[in-house]
Amino acid sequence: MNKANPKKAPAATGPLWMQYWLMRLCESDSTSGHEDTMLPSLHQILGEMGAEVFEQPVAAGRTNVLALWGRPRVLFSTHLDTVPPFIPPRKHGNAIHGRGTCDAKGQIMAQLEAVRQMLQEGITGFAWLGVVGEETDSIGATAALGLSDRVRDCRALINGEPTDLKLAMGQRGVLHLHLKCTGKAVHSGSPELGLDANWMLIDWLQRMRELPKLDDPDLGPEVWNLGRIEGGQAVNSIPANAEAHVLARTLPNSIFALQALDLKPENGELEVLLSEPADRYPVIPGFHHAHMPFGSDVPRLRDLIPDRTVVLAGPGSISLAHAENEHITLTALALGVALNKRLAIHFLKD
Repeated sequence: MNKANPKKAPAATGPLWMQYWLMRLCESDSTSGHEDTMLPSLHQILGEMGAEVFEQPVAAGRTNVLALWGRPRVLFSTHLDTVPPFIPPRKHGNAIHGRGTCDAKGQIMAQLEAVRQMLQEGITGFAWLGVVGEETDSIGATAALGLSDRVRDCRALINGEPTDLKLAMGQRGVLHLHLKCTGKAVHSGSPELGLDANWMLIDWLQRMRELPKLDDPDLGPEVWNLGRIEGGQAVNSIPANAEAHVLARTLPNSIFALQALDLKPENGELEVLLSEPADRYPVIPGFHHAHMPFGSDVPRLRDLIPDRTVVLAGPGSISLAHAENEHITLTALALGVALNKRLAIHFLKD
């Protein structure tokens, strides 16, 4: 018996099996950097399902997991890490609460239960990939491209995230800007002799706030937030330095960085710390699609598929992900299983 899971797992009978293993997975604190705490449970689940399992070490304590059933033609994927803080699971009524229940350990179980049911129905040709680091730097998704030879015959990637069972139209890009202003420090009693870096930065940010708001029918609006701001060293001194970190969710062909640069003051500097482009996903007939407000590993992982066909979808709500009350209902899990089966069968058709 696996010491990490001393309770006896129920027979593979669908809802009870899925609930049991979701609770077990959520009992592991797999916050980013500690994903390997889930490996014993994953190996037990995949072993019960008769999978051929491959481990791909990514960093210390961080391992991607690939499972195969036959020659894969459909690849399911999601991420193993969660955001801090760890919140242990509990079942309350028709829902399971705790960190990772919808983002994304619930996705793991909705995908694996779909595979389990299809295998019982005599349908084969699946792979499942769990990657580390989605919540931080996508280190696992980048490394996973080294597994392409094992999934080269796959027709589609189905990546699980909490989308309320809708298929994402795509995702906006990510742009991280570092704004810095340099002034001149003097005594606060004689501000006219100095140059206030704080006000310089604030005025710059205000000009950025007044930029026209762009929108896209598939991806939604281009938005940005002021994540961090700091400046000055003493309350009775005109500040000589100020800086801010801005994160934008950008649309295709975004000019936000160029606009921010054009608006900078004479003593301002702008540095691009991260720039990832927006991505559009194909429309799959017969399914409900919507734009999503979040990012994922899909822009990297879709390169595992020869023609880059991808779906981003799963049960649960992104509004609950990363929240103190993160949870997923058992009804949503069951609907997620059904959605994953429909998608897989769609792509298996000749």
